Amino acid sequence: MRRREFIALFGSVAATWPFAARAQQPGKTPTIGFLGAPSAAAWDHYVRAFVQRLNELDWVEGRTVTIEYRWADGRTERFAEIADEFVRAQVDVIVTAGSAVTAVRHATSTIPIVFAVAVDPLASGFVNSLARPGGNVTGLSLQSTDLVAKRIELLREIVPGLRRLAVLANLGYVAAALELSNVKDAASKQGIDVDALEIRRAEDIAPLLDPYKGGAQALYLCTDPVITANRVRINALALKAGLATMHGAREYLRDTGGLISYGPNNEDLFRRAGDYVDKILKGTKPADIPVEQPTKFELAINLKTAKALGLTVPPNLLTLADEVIE
Repeated sequence: MRRREFIALFGSVAATWPFAARAQQPGKTPTIGFLGAPSAAAWDHYVRAFVQRLNELDWVEGRTVTIEYRWADGRTERFAEIADEFVRAQVDVIVTAGSAVTAVRHATSTIPIVFAVAVDPLASGFVNSLARPGGNVTGLSLQSTDLVAKRIELLREIVPGLRRLAVLANLGYVAAALELSNVKDAASKQGIDVDALEIRRAEDIAPLLDPYKGGAQALYLCTDPVITANRVRINALALKAGLATMHGAREYLRDTGGLISYGPNNEDLFRRAGDYVDKILKGTKPADIPVEQPTKFELAINLKTAKALGLTVPPNLLTLADEVIE
């Protein structure tokens, strides 16, 4: 082989090293860095779904793959610290979600990043397009902004004469700020006023809800790590204020006092994230793996909370519900 041909071949192979080299090294066990935005307990069922799918793809934790778990416990300032730790450890792929993606992207432009859930990855700037993500980031979209109008319609069915809607959103999270804007637009079209409750940290929550004096009858929560980590407290304050709560996933209702939820099946999304990791560990570039949309949407209703709020759930909603908590 002539020198010029060798250099050209070497260059084309080297271009793939940041994404594929580790997967090609015989005898080396790849490592997944798993950055959880809330606590380990909050994401326990998500982790189990993710690990189960990896097992089905012959990535057995402790044998054929190593998983390093790190938890931010709802403290967004921890994201950058954990991301830097993964970069120093030279993990083969980083799995995370939502607002943590921004910090991880700032830490590395070469280690593949998979977001198991993200409200709007395109508007958040995580990817260049859904079909061709580009860069080192790909994953699964929650498509939450497309579900806003449906959630408000469901609230109108369960809260008679809904005229004013409070919306709790962390403006430090780009996707939550976007969702707040979408809620305002959708509510306006349905003749509903909006009381925007804007936060940036957990300490901002209580002053807005305890006591709540905004005159709304329901509370729409724009999901992000801060709200997820404080969901039990938020639901308790909302119940105290007589506010019917709308969440983006049904797990936010179980043992927390939330009233209703409508959104994708998050466990399914974390399970599907295992397929992304499998492809990347086998050498596929994140830039070439399209961002997928949800395929399962679920409605859940907490009858215990409805009773506490003095609300009667219409029979048609109970029939449509995937889960009814009594």
